[in-house]
Amino acid sequence: MAVAIPIEGFSGLARAPASDVKKLGWRGLMRAVGREGKVLVTNHDRPEAVILSTDEYQRLLQAAQGAEARQDDALDTLRRRFDQRLATLAAADAGERLRGVFAQPAALGGQVRAGESH
Repeated sequence: MAVAIPIEGFSGLARAPASDVKKLGWRGLMRAVGREGKVLVTNHDRPEAVILSTDEYQRLLQAAQGAEARQDDALDTLRRRFDQRLATLAAADAGERLRGVFAQPAALGGQVRAGESH
């Protein structure tokens, strides 16, 4: 089910009521898009469509691709850190080191510790 987006979410866009689009025609609408880069078409003050220039569309695509690349980089970093930690469990002396850690008394000094980063 489509959710209506409030008109306030489009406050920075130039607006063109559908009735003006009908009067001005495609050329008139494209002149507005050329000036503004993007135009919100409304019908009875409700958002119907956003028409973008090709430059604006390319800018949005590049921004989305950049965000995706940053997310992929972050996931790769997490994956490498996890794999490094997991590799320590596969080491030949992992069991011996773990028994050694458990054999030592915990020296917390009255502090609660919860992992490396806390």
